[in-house]
Amino acid sequence: MRRAGLIALIAIVLGVTGATLRMRAAQAPDLTPLVAKYWQAWEKGPDAAAPLYAKDAGLVFYDLEPVKYTGWTEYKAGVGPNILAKFQTVKFTVTDDVKATVRGKVGWTTATVKGDGALKGGAPVHVVIRHTAIWEKRGADWLIIHEHVSVPSSLPAPQASGR
Repeated sequence: MRRAGLIALIAIVLGVTGATLRMRAAQAPDLTPLVAKYWQAWEKGPDAAAPLYAKDAGLVFYDLEPVKYTGWTEYKAGVGPNILAKFQTVKFTVTDDVKATVRGKVGWTTATVKGDGALKGGAPVHVVIRHTAIWEKRGADWLIIHEHVSVPSSLPAPQASGR
């Protein structure tokens, strides 16, 4: 009888634990749609992207040029003349490799994005962009608190060794 009670107790504990874990997993938000929203906003410029960013002064955002911005105010002021002003048109297409992970009120997304358009003067541009963003849930919104935007290096390939 004691053994049957112990087995029943273990089954109840395992059942409750499993149900709790499934419920938590089902409640985790999917940040994937925010990635597409982000890139669509940047096609329009920093004012359109602003609602996606936390505005804390000390947050760090890495972009193509000049590499690092500290705080949204610096980012917004710098990204226009340093990057966006070089383009006549630009269209971003998020590829199908978006990954999103959430742990509590913090999440991160990674994606590869195609950038197509024309530079000022009309020269076509086609670039593959890597994007990683760290998001934090603040109130009802998920906001970017850190990001890293980069492109593959244009450095020459290493010389083959003659060994």
